[in-house]
Amino acid sequence: MKMETFESFDGTRLALHRTGEGRPLVLLHGLFSSAEMNWIKWGHAQLIAERGYEVLMLDFRVHGESEAPHDKAAYPKNVLVRDVAALIEHLAIEDYDLGGFSLGARTALHAVAHGVIHPARLIVGGMGTAGLGEWEKRSAYFKRVIDEFENIPRGDPAYFSMQFLKSQGVDRIAARMLLDTMPDLDLAKLANITIPALVVCGDEDRDNGSAEELAQLLPDATYVEVPGTHMWSVTKPDLGQAMADWLGNPA
Repeated sequence: MKMETFESFDGTRLALHRTGEGRPLVLLHGLFSSAEMNWIKWGHAQLIAERGYEVLMLDFRVHGESEAPHDKAAYPKNVLVRDVAALIEHLAIEDYDLGGFSLGARTALHAVAHGVIHPARLIVGGMGTAGLGEWEKRSAYFKRVIDEFENIPRGDPAYFSMQFLKSQGVDRIAARMLLDTMPDLDLAKLANITIPALVVCGDEDRDNGSAEELAQLLPDATYVEVPGTHMWSVTKPDLGQAMADWLGNPA
């Protein structure tokens, strides 16, 4: 595993983790998580790399080992989409696959639906229609986690999210600004995503609405369920196995 940094479109320094050799696969992690927590720790990246891929894992701004600026100018609309575009430009790759979990999946769908980047194939993990078209509701939940933080009592549905945020050492000031950069995606734009796609979701995961419905809206999608809730499905080997099986060995 190698880690390097690069400058995004606005000079913010972002971390990139690499493993394996072969066809490029870019992976994007979930909200308040990191490449380490979503892809490396549980063995998903290693499993896919063994199939003949170079797995390229970004830490979004405010996450992992990337910078978390406090300047409001560092948080324009859809900033994460712009960061992904900057990553692709930095890597100078044209033929590659793209995958994401939760926020990473949401960001990937925005980027591809709007023609910002052009991967050959797409993996969408832990995401449903509500996570795309009803982001304001989801965002309000996370803003409460940040704003009330230590005052959230045990037993509150937000308590676990608060504990996770704390465990990851996320900068709450930067995270609060980042949440305001993410617009809803018009579900009609999913018709623009004509490339082969895998929609994979935990069988108990309803955090972002219906993943099966999302798969039905994509022109060329395969839907696969793996065990687990939103938080736990990413920790199980089944997720990486489903991704690796769908990707197959590069030609």
